[in-house]
Amino acid sequence: MTKETANYIMQRMTKYLDNSQMIKLNDVLEEALRKSEKGIQEKSSQELLEMFLATKRLEGRSEKTLFLYRFNIEKMIEKSDKNVCVMNTDDIRSYLASYQEQNRVGKATVDNVRRNLSSFFKWLEDENYIFKSPLRRIHKIKTTVPVKDTYVDEDLEKLRDNCEELRNLAIIDMLNSTGMRIGELVNLDILDVNFEERECVVLGKGDKERIVYFDARTKLHLKKYLRARNDTNPALFVTIREPHRRLKAGGVEIMLKKMGERCNVKDVYPHKFRRTMATAAIDKGMPIEQVQKLLGHEKIDTTLGYAMVKQSNVKMAHKKYIG
Repeated sequence: MTKETANYIMQRMTKYLDNSQMIKLNDVLEEALRKSEKGIQEKSSQELLEMFLATKRLEGRSEKTLFLYRFNIEKMIEKSDKNVCVMNTDDIRSYLASYQEQNRVGKATVDNVRRNLSSFFKWLEDENYIFKSPLRRIHKIKTTVPVKDTYVDEDLEKLRDNCEELRNLAIIDMLNSTGMRIGELVNLDILDVNFEERECVVLGKGDKERIVYFDARTKLHLKKYLRARNDTNPALFVTIREPHRRLKAGGVEIMLKKMGERCNVKDVYPHKFRRTMATAAIDKGMPIEQVQKLLGHEKIDTTLGYAMVKQSNVKMAHKKYIG
């Protein structure tokens, strides 16, 4: 709180309070100002950021999330000559507007920055470093949600037919039948897979374990791939060349991109398999709550954003229920 804010409060309350009450209010405001100024002197913006990141790390946030928090919050701190504890709504609005203009980014990117800043200022509020977050009045930035593609059956068959390695065929089937994230796939060990039950335990976001399931085709291709290996690496998927190291997410992305270019399938990347699985599951009648469980989403809205309902089925449903 600033001295100007305290004076404003005093002026506005004059008509509601008597003289003794006004004196008491003035004492309280002066005490709040002293505490506020003392707090600002004790903790710099950078120190508060480090404390925030430590808190989020203890809560189980991923290193990728922590990196984005640091990157976006430090950018704001660098651009401002104010301590974060005295920043107001206009300061944040001005920063977001200049960020969009200078970096020439879209609304979705600016909204991601807003969400990172909002988490930080909400933490400052919860920890009593500030009275109220300046982002409370800065709402979600409306963006155009593009219709995201899924693989059609013909695309999947083209990809399978063009697999030159048993490993790549097993990866495609694993991604397509389980809907797991690419990070979850590359972190799997052979011992995580239960072939009898056709399931495996993956470690998802926030270090939360869940069970995912794969089909009979995936089981056959996985077993064939593992029988052909001659290494002792515990990882489920390893590099083709020696020494056989655990395959990384970047390696899978490059492999799929090259495969897509070879067989003329547009936009081949790991996450598209996840969306395809979710869409197929809902299309065949699986309850959305069960799809949410399979994908490991905390909020059902996230699941709804992944699954694209086919327009042909909407048309048939309209005929069935409405006429």
